[in-house]
Amino acid sequence: MVSGCSNAASTKSEKTSEGSKKLQIVTTFYPMYYFAQKVAGSSANVELLIPNGVEPHDWEPTAKDMAKIQDSDLFIYNSRYFETWTEKVFKSINDPDLKVVEASKGIKLMDAIASEEEDHQHSEQTSSKDPHVWLSPVLAQKEVNTIANALEQADPKNKDQYQKNAAALNSELASLDSMYKDTVDKAKEKEFVTQHAAFGYLAKQYGLTQIPIAGLSPDVEPTLGKLAELTDLTKKKNVKIIYFEELTSSKVADTLAKEIGAKTEVLNPLEGLTKKEQAKGLDYLDVMKNNLESLKRSLLD
Repeated sequence: MVSGCSNAASTKSEKTSEGSKKLQIVTTFYPMYYFAQKVAGSSANVELLIPNGVEPHDWEPTAKDMAKIQDSDLFIYNSRYFETWTEKVFKSINDPDLKVVEASKGIKLMDAIASEEEDHQHSEQTSSKDPHVWLSPVLAQKEVNTIANALEQADPKNKDQYQKNAAALNSELASLDSMYKDTVDKAKEKEFVTQHAAFGYLAKQYGLTQIPIAGLSPDVEPTLGKLAELTDLTKKKNVKIIYFEELTSSKVADTLAKEIGAKTEVLNPLEGLTKKEQAKGLDYLDVMKNNLESLKRSLLD
């Protein structure tokens, strides 16, 4: 299938007007694209595989997507626990020139919070590890360094540029980390309720507790028993806000909020930018700052 989609007009190592070769990079979903693009600057071409606005948990590559991966110099993904389809892709593509970069490599992953429903529905496929490391500004810096190292090895002539760009991005991520620390230091509450168990690393980084309605798959609904249990728990804790995400249905968050007289607000797991965020020209840092403002209403009010 892959060879059928590839052709002699491959974009690999596209020639610039100066006659030098530009690195061709394919990334899976938005945070990987953002980190790679920031590190690459104008020295490489970076492409996003999973379109913004598409929920990536159940996304599968088409033959055209597979060809894009094969035609690239570098393929950057977060983790086999998030992009579960990558193992099939690697078996299909046999290209010694393609460098594969797992951005979360070297980061100790936490065990996943999987609901009973997920265990029943996905059994073997359900992730045993939580892959959402990009939501911690500290771990995001580690992913940036992994990506930068891969670019430097693949394109040594632009090594200084990649190092400079990575340092600039990591400086911004360090500032973001300081903002989160300052907020949590003043926090009266240390718990927040989410529809989707995506914020475990962010919670761990800052000494917070995430109370998820569902597990790692945002489209799996809890049982009536689980919902009743959460209703009792959130009432006892006097929870005022239930967080949901815009790429999936907010039905479960709305149901729980109605039961306990709470409000719903967006907490974006950055698995893809929404149309509204794209229209406003927002990026990873902007959305993470918006998330902090949303969290403040649970932690400080």
